[in-house]
Amino acid sequence: MRHLNYNHLLYFWTIAREGSIAKASEVLHLTPQTISGQLKMLEESIGQKLFDRVGRGQTLSETEQIVHQYAEVIFTLGNELTYRVRDKSITTPVSLNIGIVNSIAKLIAYRIIDSVFDTTESIKTSCFEGDLDKLLGDLAIHKLDMIISDKPVPAGLNVKAYSHKLGISDIAFFSHESVRRDYLDNFPESLHDAPFLLPLPSTPLRRLIDDWLERMSIRPKIIAEFDDSALMKAFGTGGKGIFPAPVVISKEVCEMYQASEIGRVPEIQEEYYAISPERKVKHPAMVTMKQISQETLFKQ
Repeated sequence: MRHLNYNHLLYFWTIAREGSIAKASEVLHLTPQTISGQLKMLEESIGQKLFDRVGRGQTLSETEQIVHQYAEVIFTLGNELTYRVRDKSITTPVSLNIGIVNSIAKLIAYRIIDSVFDTTESIKTSCFEGDLDKLLGDLAIHKLDMIISDKPVPAGLNVKAYSHKLGISDIAFFSHESVRRDYLDNFPESLHDAPFLLPLPSTPLRRLIDDWLERMSIRPKIIAEFDDSALMKAFGTGGKGIFPAPVVISKEVCEMYQASEIGRVPEIQEEYYAISPERKVKHPAMVTMKQISQETLFKQ
């Protein structure tokens, strides 16, 4: 596919967006036969079919979803360009697409991202949440500019991505006040047989907590495990158990989730990384974010 016909790509993108050739023909003011013929030409240039038929509609296969993602970027930028040229008084915002690993505390992600808004004149941020493997896939096809993660890029992964350490925070254990008073004395031994709300076993923080509990010979009662850190804290608000959170956001956790610290554990530390497709960060918003995070946010 040496020369891509962007009219053909537009027809493909519209079909994918509208769900069928019939609906796309109405939007494009072309006959279904014309669109079908142009789509066939695009499929021939790519070397494979772009749609699998399901009922009366069309569905994308995994490979064709990649083509659609690129088309989405191309035509979104095209619309922005048209709008920008028509109104020259408009300042084009810096675009920053960020992936957030779902095991990271939402307050941490907010603090990291918020650092750029006061220092960058105009920025448009889009945030996406998911597991690290999925987000690295999106980074590889340039759907994302960066990822905020609680672990670096795994060794041996066939993805061009680089880890930039943002900071580190000790972990503390929190609970609703009605639960907290039973575990203040003789911490951390008091946590033995205590009700715990924890991240999933696959997360870096959970592995650190399990190792520490093992070393301390503490056996808590695990009431629930969570993929989403905010949901875990919400259960803590309801008095369901004790939960971990980074010390760097202790004040916000206490205020937002009606919680109090039971005790801090310096032996458990969570690390935070910005993952980018470049060895040296060049995106202006990312440069600012990295600098502020390292110099201010994670100083305890």
